[in-house]
Amino acid sequence: MAPQISPSILSANFAALGAEVERIADAADWVHVDVMDNHFVPNLTLGPPVVEALLKTSRLPLDCHLMIEDPDRWAPQYAEAGAKSVTIHAEAASAPIRTLRTIRAAGARAGLGVNPATSVDQFEDILGEIDMLLLMTVEPGFGGQKFLDVVLPKVRRARDLIKGRDLDVWLQVDGGVSAETIERCAEAGADVFVAGSAVYGADDPAEAVRNLRAQAEAATAAAPWSSR
Repeated sequence: MAPQISPSILSANFAALGAEVERIADAADWVHVDVMDNHFVPNLTLGPPVVEALLKTSRLPLDCHLMIEDPDRWAPQYAEAGAKSVTIHAEAASAPIRTLRTIRAAGARAGLGVNPATSVDQFEDILGEIDMLLLMTVEPGFGGQKFLDVVLPKVRRARDLIKGRDLDVWLQVDGGVSAETIERCAEAGADVFVAGSAVYGADDPAEAVRNLRAQAEAATAAAPWSSR
C-alpha cells in the first residue's frame, strides 16, 4: 500500500476546524480526529457532536482515534455517525474483539491502538479482527511531543507480524511524526502517518503534507520489508 498521510486537527485552530480541514483537503488522505476524555489521557478535546459537524463539511474521510475510557460503549457511535476509521485503545477496551467487530459492522475500518510501553506480540492472534494497528510514538494525551525512537523496534516487529500472516492490516504511527522522523517510521514498516504540528505548524499545511508523503514514499521504496 502507498503511504497515507492523516493530519491531526489536534494541532489546528479549534475555532475554525472546518476551514482548517479544507486547507489540507487536496493533499491529505484522512483527517485524524483525536478524541480525549481527560480520564484515559490527561486532556479533554472534542466528542461526537464536533465529529458529526465535521462529517457534514469535510471532503476527507475522518480517522477517529479514541483515547477514552470505555471505548466499547462509545466507539460504535463514531462509526454510525459516518467516520470511516475508528480506533480504540487496547489498554482501555474490555471487549476489544466485540467492539472491533461492531465498528466494522457499522461500516468503518476498525483500528486497535497501543501505547509505547505495550507489546504488540500479545495481539498477534487477533490481527485478523482489525484493519489498522496504531502504534503511539509518544505518550498519548498531548500534541507537539518529541518522537520516541524506542518505539521503532516495535514498528518493525508489528510489520513482521502482519507480513508473516499475510494480512491486509494498515500500520499507523502517531506522535512526533515530522520531516525529521517520518523516513525512519516508513523504513521500520509504517504506512499511515499521523502528523499534527508538522502540518498545522507550517505556513502551508497542504505543502507540508505533500513533502511528508514524498519522504515516506522514498523511504518505503527503499525499505527491506517492502520487497519481501
